[in-house]
Amino acid sequence: MTLPELPEESFRRVLCVVAHPDDMEYGTSAAIARWTAKGIEVGYLLLTRGEAGMPNPPEETARLRTAEQQAACAVVGVEHLRILEHPDGVLVYGLDLRRDICREIREFKPDAVLGSAFAVETPWGFDQADHRAAGLATLDALRDAGNRWVFPDQVDEGLEPHSPRWYLTPAMGPGATHGVDVTGEPLRRGVASLEAHAAYLAALPGHPAPADFIPKVAAMGGQAMGVEHAVLFRAHDLQAPPEF
Repeated sequence: MTLPELPEESFRRVLCVVAHPDDMEYGTSAAIARWTAKGIEVGYLLLTRGEAGMPNPPEETARLRTAEQQAACAVVGVEHLRILEHPDGVLVYGLDLRRDICREIREFKPDAVLGSAFAVETPWGFDQADHRAAGLATLDALRDAGNRWVFPDQVDEGLEPHSPRWYLTPAMGPGATHGVDVTGEPLRRGVASLEAHAAYLAALPGHPAPADFIPKVAAMGGQAMGVEHAVLFRAHDLQAPPEF
């Protein structure tokens, strides 16, 4: 059985919430390239500046990684980029993180929110702590954003409650429910978006070239969809009636 395509025809805006610069570029940005080419508005919310990710002094690293993220966004057509200053490497799940994500959801008003998975163990090993904190806070902020009595000071400022319909997380293997065909130009742009993080990648000993591994991962996703290359997701329709 092949995986179905995401119902992207219902997407007008998609908000992507991740912990660090470069988190979107490890394959997922190829789907973003497809969406922006179709006229879907995509926004990125980065919770940290990635200042702990390189041996350079933190402020220097933060400036460098911010510039590289801006370049990566330009490659895939993302114009809305917001980078917060929560501490990299020690991101803490809690009300402050939920509040900031909730604010962005209420401001951007997305139809779908793409967040990080928050399992401890993943197909590629134990996940990094910041990713888990970001993923869980994003999941909770989805509900927060639709409830006017949660963070009501934002509503008092004029930010009306907003409830996105779709919650998406990147997925591989049996956990995936849908896919996005990124064959051709979307995949090329996805690879180029990670290449935009050149200084960061150069600081990671033995890191493979993006063109050497992203197409291989996308080809595995393509097998699940019956296409050449695909990005896979686990999709939740938050407005679907409950199943009993």
